Amino acid sequence: MLIPSQNWGEDVPIDSLRVKANLQEILKQIAPYNVKIIAVTKYFGLKAIEAGYEAGLRDFGESRVKEAVEKIEKLPDEIRQNSTFHFIGHLQTNKAEKAVRYFDVIHSVDSLKLAKIVSECACSLNKRERIFLQVNNAGEEQKSGYTKEGLREDLKSILELDGIQVQGLMNMAPLGAGIDELKYLFGDIRKFRDEIEKEFDVRLPELSMGMSDDFLCAVKEGATIIRIGRKLFS
Repeated sequence: MLIPSQNWGEDVPIDSLRVKANLQEILKQIAPYNVKIIAVTKYFGLKAIEAGYEAGLRDFGESRVKEAVEKIEKLPDEIRQNSTFHFIGHLQTNKAEKAVRYFDVIHSVDSLKLAKIVSECACSLNKRERIFLQVNNAGEEQKSGYTKEGLREDLKSILELDGIQVQGLMNMAPLGAGIDELKYLFGDIRKFRDEIEKEFDVRLPELSMGMSDDFLCAVKEGATIIRIGRKLFS
C-alpha cells in the first residue's frame, strides 16, 4: 500500500516493538549479504526516526528538503549526532545548499550542473559531500536520473569536483515491475558500474538500489544499500 504524498512527514503513531520485529525479519532475509539499510522516514514524523534509532538503525532517508530539515532540527541531540541522514529524492538546485548543510549523503545527483552546485555548497561549508549518481536505466519519463550514455559524458568532470566524493550509483525500479524486469534492471546497474570503474579508473563501491517491494532482488543482484520505509514502519 502506498502512502498518499499529502501525508508525507505526518507524525503518525509508531509501534517501536513492531519496528524492531520488522527490522529483524528484514535482517534475516539479507543475512547472507553485506548490505546497509536506510530507514526511509519521509512519510513519517519524528516518532519513526526515534523508533528506528531505538531499534538500532542509524541511517535515515528523506525526500523533501524543507520537511526533512524541520524534523532533523527537532530530533534529540543524541540521534542527530549519531545518525547519518541521506537525501534520496529529486534535488532542485535552489535547495542544494540546505541539503548539503543537513544531509551527509545525497543519493540523487542526476546532472553535471547539480553536481557542480553541490560541490560549491560543500566547499563553502568546508566539507566534502558524499553523493550517488542516479541512473534511470528503466527509461521512465516521470523519473529523474542519468542515461548511461549521459553519465559517461559527465563522469570525468564530476570526479574532478573538489567538494564531492562519488560513492556509487543509485537507481529506482518501476512500480509494479515483475521479477524478471527487476533482475535485469538491478543487474544492469551493477554491470554498468563495473564497466565505468574500469573505463574511468575509479572506485565506486556502493550501489543504492532496492526498496520495500524489491529489496531482496536488489541485494541478490549486488545492492550494497537498500532504502526501506513501509516494511519497517507499517
